[in-house]
Amino acid sequence: MSTATVAQPVRTRRKSLTWLTGEQGILRPIPFVAPFLILFGYFLLYPIGYGFYVSLTKWNLLTPPQYVGLANYRRLLDDTLFQKSVHNTLFFVAVNAPLAIIVPLILAVLIDSPVIGRTFFRSAFTTPLMMSVTTVSLLWVWFLNPVFGLVNHYLDLVGLPQQHWLTQSPWSLVAVAIATVWWTTGFNMVLFLAGLQEVPEDLYDAAKVDGASSWSLFWNITLPSIRATLLFVSATTIIASFRVFGQIYVMTGGGPADASRTIGYHIYQTGFQNFRMGGASAVAWVLFLFVSVFTLIQFWLLREQD
Repeated sequence: MSTATVAQPVRTRRKSLTWLTGEQGILRPIPFVAPFLILFGYFLLYPIGYGFYVSLTKWNLLTPPQYVGLANYRRLLDDTLFQKSVHNTLFFVAVNAPLAIIVPLILAVLIDSPVIGRTFFRSAFTTPLMMSVTTVSLLWVWFLNPVFGLVNHYLDLVGLPQQHWLTQSPWSLVAVAIATVWWTTGFNMVLFLAGLQEVPEDLYDAAKVDGASSWSLFWNITLPSIRATLLFVSATTIIASFRVFGQIYVMTGGGPADASRTIGYHIYQTGFQNFRMGGASAVAWVLFLFVSVFTLIQFWLLREQD
């Protein structure tokens, strides 16, 4: 057997391993991303998998988990509190999401135009972002106090009826939505401002020469140009609305009479007050499915944009 005959398989074998260990091989970046993959798996993938396992068990945190299969999920079909939390969550999303999208968009358009004090208004609207959810919630509990609150005071000044915002249905969820919009407006406004900065001024100049009105400029140029930003803000705002918890916990405690009980609060009460971790995990997975659906819709719409 000649030397060339022996070297040929060795050379072929080395060439076949190039796609694995070569400069462009798929194993090349593994040492660089390994720390992230380890942390990602341990702090995200493992809790998700373990949470699904817990949803298939009966566990009160004191005794070992007992496997019960899909019993926790079947129980949700007859759980009136869970069904009410789903209804309240959908109502909150319907109230909060449009306001948390439209209000920042209007403010971004106004601030992006040449007006006096733009820097001041940008700072003013983004200041609430520096506050924690507890601080914002306590502040709005004071604002909405039926006796000495600022909201009822100004309603009385303009001749409108005062409300018991946090102790009356459905105003409790509306009040939480108002506080949430006030808190999150600055973040969405910054995103819209970033999108508006990318709109070419030439488009506005050409449309103004043709006699386009301000509304026509906004509808036919501004909105189509920031469509990707609008879709991103819409998707993230809706997802955050589904996951609302801190404001409910501090401002209403799920009341009055479970009128403001959302899915997030239902998970907390089921798991950490009633010690039914299996049932709480099952509800959490239902919430995860809700969020996943809207995330997939977001990806689909962005793909259509591209």
